[in-house]
Amino acid sequence: MDAALDYARSHSDRFVEELKAWLRIPSISTDPEYAPQTRQAAEWLADNLRLIGVETVEVMETGSADKPGHPIVYGEIHVSDDAPTVLVYGHYDVQPPDPLDLWDSPPFEPVEVDGNIVARGSADDKGQAYMHVKALEAYLQSGQDLPVNIKLMIEGEEESGSVHLPGFIEANKELLAADVVLVSDTALFAPGVPSIAYGLRGLAYVEVELTGPKKDLHSGVYGGGVENPVNALARMISDLHDADHHVTVEGFYDNVRDLTPEEREAYKALPFDLEAWMEEAGVKTTKSEKGYSALEGTSGRPTLDVNGIWGGYTGKGAKTVLPSKATAKISCRLVPDQTPGEITDKLRAHFEKHVPDTMTLDFRDLHGGHGSIVDTTAPAMQAASVALEGVFGQKPHFTREGGSIPVVADFKKILGLDTVLMGFGLDSDSIHSPNEKFGIDRFHQGIEASIRFMDAYAKQEAA
Repeated sequence: MDAALDYARSHSDRFVEELKAWLRIPSISTDPEYAPQTRQAAEWLADNLRLIGVETVEVMETGSADKPGHPIVYGEIHVSDDAPTVLVYGHYDVQPPDPLDLWDSPPFEPVEVDGNIVARGSADDKGQAYMHVKALEAYLQSGQDLPVNIKLMIEGEEESGSVHLPGFIEANKELLAADVVLVSDTALFAPGVPSIAYGLRGLAYVEVELTGPKKDLHSGVYGGGVENPVNALARMISDLHDADHHVTVEGFYDNVRDLTPEEREAYKALPFDLEAWMEEAGVKTTKSEKGYSALEGTSGRPTLDVNGIWGGYTGKGAKTVLPSKATAKISCRLVPDQTPGEITDKLRAHFEKHVPDTMTLDFRDLHGGHGSIVDTTAPAMQAASVALEGVFGQKPHFTREGGSIPVVADFKKILGLDTVLMGFGLDSDSIHSPNEKFGIDRFHQGIEASIRFMDAYAKQEAA
């Protein structure tokens, strides 16, 4: 391991410049106009893997001939039948950079600002995925024996829903067979505070639309005689929570696995600065489910939130209409053992029960994903703990995160594999926002942690 660490440190500047070259490729998977650039980013990574000595590298197609998807970059290094196998997952596609006028520099021209690389995709997820590529190079080019078998699967559709990924995993079970999955697409708990995520929330996402009159009406002529869909939908939404901020949908909490006393004590031990958190969010106070802290509420409890609501006239000036329709998008973050199908069905039943008799309801299931939770005593989780302690000089915290990474549940369901979430982002990295950034120090820390993880995991499995 020492030779690999020395190699990584001595080539650190080059690693940064290579990352910048990858970031210059606008691999925006959601926009068909950027399909050539998205493929270019995949080919760039494949060429880099070949250059550093990865034995098997393939750019694998997804989708079909008439509806092609973005390719998956696969790489494999087999060192021994007796060594454990780590499947590294990441994604090379990025979010659209809009609004461009809020960027301080062009989003695909990486610049260094206050020790950060500022560019779209720097933290999510090119910078974090590339940490593992450079850790591999450190082993392969330093003469140090690689202690584990490695398989890499870096996809190009994460930011557009990973629509082809579950099918790809299902069709390539044997190719992707491994002992554990390693993912760096999450965040440290705080700057300088190492953490390993052992739980993620799932997601149920729906759209509801109420229709009253067949067209927009003059509010002076019809107001007072025809019910307004916007008013009706607003009432329905306001009733989705009670005074204790509990969700009122019948059966919503039926299958919730509550936080254990040990987990609640672990939350209290985290160095959480509530005042700084509120300042970062731009709020004066918190609003959580009664009986739970803000930190518990944002990662360990289920939620229901309206993500958007519209109807009628919303342009400049006045237009006195009584709208024909009102629409809202609603998302629920789910905890074990809730499932997106279960919650979507309960939401549908709730809205159907409460829709006014003056309205018709159109309820649409948009998408969802399962949450996940991993045993922190598992060998791979303990290896990650050893790796981060070696980097930071302190034991990492095991934390739950409020977001969703649907592929983690797919790995468990299809391959039977747990996932180690060893991320090096920060909540302040502005992912999906203008001026996304990734700390150069954290980039190098991630490379070192990956090197140390491979060593520690091989030892854990051999023990």
